[in-house]
Amino acid sequence: MSSVVTSGVSSAVIVQILKRLLTRTNVAKILGTYLIYLTLKYRKTAYGIRIRTDLPGPAGLPFLGNTYQLVFLPRNEILQRQTANHEKYGPVYTMTIPGIGRIVNILDPEMIDHVLRVNFWAYEKGPFLRTQLGPLVGGGIFGADGHQWKWQRKLASHIFNVKSFRSYTSTVFCKEADLVIDYLNIKADRGEIVDLQDVFYKYTLDSFGEIAFGQSFGCLDRPGDEVPFAAAFDRLNQTLSERFISPMFKLISWYRGHADTIERDSKIVSDFTYEIIRQRREEGHGKDHKDLMQLFMEAQDENGEALTDEMLKDTMNNFILAGRDTTAQALSWMFYLIHRESADKTVLERLRDETEQVLQGSLPTYESTKQQKFAEACFYEALRLYPSVPKNMKTCVEDDVLPGGVRIYKGERIGWSSYAMGRSTAVWGPDAKEYKPERWLSGEKPSQSKFVSFHLGPRTCLGQAFATIEAITLMSMLVGRFDFKLVDPKKEPAYVPSLTMPMDSGLPVRVTRRNPKA
Repeated sequence: MSSVVTSGVSSAVIVQILKRLLTRTNVAKILGTYLIYLTLKYRKTAYGIRIRTDLPGPAGLPFLGNTYQLVFLPRNEILQRQTANHEKYGPVYTMTIPGIGRIVNILDPEMIDHVLRVNFWAYEKGPFLRTQLGPLVGGGIFGADGHQWKWQRKLASHIFNVKSFRSYTSTVFCKEADLVIDYLNIKADRGEIVDLQDVFYKYTLDSFGEIAFGQSFGCLDRPGDEVPFAAAFDRLNQTLSERFISPMFKLISWYRGHADTIERDSKIVSDFTYEIIRQRREEGHGKDHKDLMQLFMEAQDENGEALTDEMLKDTMNNFILAGRDTTAQALSWMFYLIHRESADKTVLERLRDETEQVLQGSLPTYESTKQQKFAEACFYEALRLYPSVPKNMKTCVEDDVLPGGVRIYKGERIGWSSYAMGRSTAVWGPDAKEYKPERWLSGEKPSQSKFVSFHLGPRTCLGQAFATIEAITLMSMLVGRFDFKLVDPKKEPAYVPSLTMPMDSGLPVRVTRRNPKA
């Protein structure tokens, strides 16, 4: 009985004490004190992210970190800012962003080699990337990790081999390049301006359609018409990229109506791919050589089960993203570099001389493209300065130490910019910002850890040789037949901030025949 009374008295006393303490004034003081504590704790970093005084980087705002740099500065200057930050802070600098966390940006080749090759399994694409890009990449290889990534890559490797390359060059690349030539002849006759980037997109999409699906998209059959699938694919790529660029994406999406655009474009892209899958299931393959879709249709996933239509759709869309956009954009930047007003005119002359000497009037073959070392150098040098995937990011899944002693903690993200790296004098020497194809012909080729346009380590791009052969085939068939003059040869094209690096307004040129009878 006494214990109950004592308990009751104690409770009453506690209530009275709380009433005295929790007055409006005291609550305000407590909240104010807590707010001051949080402000001091997160005075230079995003909320929830601990300060790291061991790493340099742009000063952040309390709670918001470096959000303002991504939201309020021009979107098409992100790569230039990354380059400037490395020039200011060195090979390592850090930023924090709400919803993303801490990003440690690296530029040093040895560090990049460590992340992408040496300690590969400690860094993953992670669920953040898959969530942000879900409507485009789904469960495909672009965002996959672990076993899901491994079996997809192993299966796809069967179509990227020398035997296939020999077949593609003559049966696909040259055939599609002939359609490009027909279109440019018409434009030359009419004296009309041509968007060369758009032409390259149509060429790579039709070529990849033949190889992946066994059928062309028909872009070059109607080169002046918009292809609904391709247009929706481009919009989806650009819109989803906002999720990386802006931590306020949801608010911006609501304001701009992005959600409806994503839903509409996702349906266009998905419906198109599903229809091709449906036709294949009904009609079968019926060809001697298996295309990419057939390989995956006959395959089993990591659980030993046949792929669903959804997984097939995701797989195809991932390879379209890799096989169409990157090569077309690299060709666009290369043609800009060799035709701009400040271009070294001997580069184009040397490219034409090599083409004539190797081909001697014949069509390109797999063997001839391997002989065109200067053409390859022109292509790779363009990729060094304007990489098709200009920036990338991974998530650390276990504590690690980079070469040089920089600690990376679990959950932090590692970012690297191929664009900034290609302009680094510390990596490429004092002429880093110059377009000099001959740097690829003097001595040994630059190491993969310096030139990461095709990635590095286990995730090295399966299509590197594919893209190189495709690009050399087309450029060989164009430079001997046509002269190209940029509409604005003094102006560097702006880029669209997205996963890849498309030119914002294309590459408008005037085309004339070098041989009137061509």
